[in-house]
Amino acid sequence: MSSDADEAGEFEELFRAVYLTFHRRDGPRSQLPGASAAVLEHLALAGPLTIGEAAAHLRRAQSVVSEIVAHLERQGLLEREADPADRRRTMIWLTAAGHTALRRHREVLSEDLLAAALAQMDPAQAAALLGGLRALVQSAVPRRDPRTSQGGHHEHDGRL
Repeated sequence: MSSDADEAGEFEELFRAVYLTFHRRDGPRSQLPGASAAVLEHLALAGPLTIGEAAAHLRRAQSVVSEIVAHLERQGLLEREADPADRRRTMIWLTAAGHTALRRHREVLSEDLLAAALAQMDPAQAAALLGGLRALVQSAVPRRDPRTSQGGHHEHDGRL
C-alpha cells in the first residue's frame, strides 16, 4: 500500500511526463503582447466596457488603453458597438477571432496531441482519467463551512 506522499510523488512524475509529451510545439503560446492579452482577458471576464471603464479597471491611462484597443480592433480581435442602454456610449467587446486568440493564448498543452492520445484509449479509461483529474482539482478547492459565512472561494475557468 502506498502513502499519500508516494502517490503525490508518482503524480508529479506523471504530470511532468504529460507536460513534456503534450506541450505545444508550434511556437510561442501566443503572439499577443502582454498589454493586449491583459485587455482581452479583462474584457472576457468583465464583459463589454467603454474604453474609459477598461482603463480604470486596468489602472492605465485612457490614451494607452485606447491605443491598445485600436491595435486589437485593426487585428480583428475587438469591435466597437453602441451601448444598447445609451446609444451615446461606445462599448468594446471581443470578436469571435478575439475569443479564439484568447483561448489560444491560454493553451499550454496541444489539444490536437491530447485528442489523438485520448482517441487511442479505451473510452472508459479516458472518462476515468478526466473524472480523476476533475476530482483532484475540485479536492484542492477549499470547502465552505456552512456554520460560518466565511469560506474559501477559488475561481476557475468553468471547464470542470
